[in-house]
Parts: sequence; C-alpha cells; structure tokens
Amino acid sequence: MPDPAETPRRTPVTDQKPTADLDELTVDLDLAHVFHSWSAQGGGRTPFVLAGGLGTRVWDHFGTTYLDFSSQLVNLNIGHQHPAVVRAIVEQAGLLATVAPATANLTRGQAASRIVARAPDGFHKVFFTNGGADANENAIRLARLHTGRDKILSTYRSYHGNTGAAIVATGDWRRVPNEFARGHAHFFGPYLYRSDFWATTPEQECERALRHLERVIVSEGPSGIAAVLLETIPGTAGVLLPPPGYLPGVRALCDRYGILLILDEVMAGFGRTGSWLALDLYDVVPDLITFAKGVNSGYVPAGGVIIPDSIANDFDTTVFPGGLTYSGHPLAMAAIVAALDAMESEGIVDNAARIGRDVLAPGLAELAERHPIIGEVRGVGVFWALELVADRATREPVGAAVMAKIKAELLARGLLPFLAENRIHVVPPCVVTDAEAAEALSIYEEVLSLL
Repeated sequence: MPDPAETPRRTPVTDQKPTADLDELTVDLDLAHVFHSWSAQGGGRTPFVLAGGLGTRVWDHFGTTYLDFSSQLVNLNIGHQHPAVVRAIVEQAGLLATVAPATANLTRGQAASRIVARAPDGFHKVFFTNGGADANENAIRLARLHTGRDKILSTYRSYHGNTGAAIVATGDWRRVPNEFARGHAHFFGPYLYRSDFWATTPEQECERALRHLERVIVSEGPSGIAAVLLETIPGTAGVLLPPPGYLPGVRALCDRYGILLILDEVMAGFGRTGSWLALDLYDVVPDLITFAKGVNSGYVPAGGVIIPDSIANDFDTTVFPGGLTYSGHPLAMAAIVAALDAMESEGIVDNAARIGRDVLAPGLAELAERHPIIGEVRGVGVFWALELVADRATREPVGAAVMAKIKAELLARGLLPFLAENRIHVVPPCVVTDAEAAEALSIYEEVLSLL
C-alpha cells in the first residue's frame, strides 16, 4: 500500500486532471436533491466536497487534500481505500453480490467467526445488522425477550443511534424530538471533569456514580429493568474514559438485580482504543456486545450483536422475531473478513496503541501546557478529545463562534477535524503514522495559537 504520508498536503493525488467543475456540480446536485441528517437544509449551507481518499488523506475534485483526523464519523479505522478490503469487495461482487439472509453463505460465516474470535469466552453467535443503530435496536430486543422485562437504562451522555429504541436510549438532545419508544430511563455516568457528584478524585467519581446508578435501579423498579446499555467509552459525548472500577461495578449491580449489561462498542471497537474491543481494557464481560463502524471501516454498511450462548440458546426452538433484508450482506461480510485480517497481519491495532501512548498522549499534553483554552485532554489509542474552555478556573465551555473559527482554520491548513460541542476529537485512522500525527499536532498548535 502506498504510504499516504508521502502525499503532499495540498496537491492533487489522482490521475484525473484537477477541476473545480466537478466540485461545483457536486455542490449543485447535493443542494438540489440530498436531504442531510442532523441538519437544517437551507440557510446558505455550503456542502464540503470529498472525491477520493487514500490512507489518512482525502481530497476534492480540484485536488485539495486534507489529513483526515475525523476518520469520517470515527469509523475509518483501517484508513481510506485499503487495497485488501477494496479487492475483497470487488472479488465478492464478481462471485455473489447479494443473497437472502436465511441462506448459508461462506463469507458470512467467515466474518462471524472472525468477530467472535475477538469476543470474550462464551460468545459464539453474531446477528448481523446494517449499522450501529439497528445493532443496539436488536440488542435491546434480545434483552427484553431474554429477561421478560421492558425497561432499558442508559446514560444522558450517550449516543446509540437513530432508530426507534436506539434514539430514545441516546441521552443527548437528539432523543428529545424522537421520544416515541417506550420503556427507557436515563442516569448520569461518570465524567470527573464536570462531575455531577461533586467528586474530586476518580475513586470518588466511581463510587458516587455507582451509588447513583443503584438508586436509579431501585427507584425505577429492578424487576422491570431488562438491561443497562452503556458505550464502553462514550464517544460522541466526549471520549469519556470510565474511571477504574466503574464498569466492573456496573456489572456487579446488574448481577445483583438480575439485569443484563449491554456494551455498545460501535465507535470504540475494533482497534480504535488500541485493543480489539474497548472492553478488553477493563475487567468486565457484558451480556451482549454491539458493533459496527470499525469492523470493516464502513466500506460497506455493517453492524451487529455478538451474542453469548446463554442468550442465543433461548432461540433454539423459539423464533427470534427480528430480521433485516441485508443482514450479513456478502459485500459487507467480505469487507469485514479482509479488514480484520489486514488489521491483524499488519499490526494496525498495535499501531493505534503505540501512536496513542507514544505520540498523541505526550503531544496533546504539551498542547495543553501551552494553551489555557484546553481544559482537559483525555483518551486512549487513537480516540482522544481536547475539551476547550473559556476559563480554566470556572471550566466554562467555549462558545459556538470559537468552535466555528477553529474548524475554519483547521480546514484552511489541510486538516479535516471532528468537532463536537466545545471539543476537538482527535480520532485519526488506526493506520496513522508518526509523521502524520506530528503534522496534525503542529496544525492544532498553529490554530490554537490564534485564539
């Protein structure tokens, strides 16, 4: 695979002659016909055009390139256009482009076997979905069917997808106009920097967050609660690493009250944290695991639920009342097999761990020392956030105008960022090199120096 680090930042990288005409056509077609998610559709919106990519770089039709430190939606773990994954998709398309989900297919079986090989002991089945939202949707369904209970508990600082139950399980503002599903309640998870529990140490935050969760369980009625649904590491909410002991503590509470624990690994899984699954970093085994995004880097939409024998066995003689036309789609399955095999053979997960430990952790800490606007740096692997504040003493978040300026200045310097609320999420592909990480750190330094 060509080294993307050798690609100049702002020069054409395709064989096609650079032209602004295709960018203009793309914008015109987008404005005329494409209805975008989480967006007002008018108001002078100017779409951001991307035409191609390779590794950690993307470019428009004119040839302007960007270092992709967003991984698109924090899903491009193996990078753009990895040749092994592209080749696998093409080969599968030539053999069998689609097949009904009830049919046995070798590629689907191989994908499932690769996934369960990275799961804890006792997990031997995978229910494939089209993405992370319907993975969480079906995990909730499984939990309700297995327990005979209805209610799902999840945190306010969370995102679980935009389907019926998944969006109501989501804790942030996006659930409010979409609350049409029944049986959901929310609680506060740990977040020491902005503690809801007046904690000053990780130990206090853990203890008090667990006490709060137990109070919610008791108050909601444990006999009616099917599952606690948690992102192992909340991603969109701010890369909120749980304090030591928290996830095992949640596991113990679930066991005490006969509640299932679902861990959402949609964003954190398959290399993002420098481990195959984020739960590998913590002493916890859930009852169900959901995944998507990094399992094949989104080359073809795919997600799923990893199911232990204790739950899968419920449906040996009972029909599971769920299904999707494209469950286990052959092109997506081929992409999973190729992506996971390449990540293992090329040491891509290890690279993510090393980059996080040796480059991003010290580099981002140095940025925080020089720039008071950075209130906190937190993360692991290639999964980091810079929380920006107007005042370190009060921890008042910076406003939207500051974030808009940061985004514009980063783009102007050839870095494609992921921004959320008052945070810069530092989330490059797992294949990022030392040189590319250093380049990004230099750009962050440049932009923060303007504020």
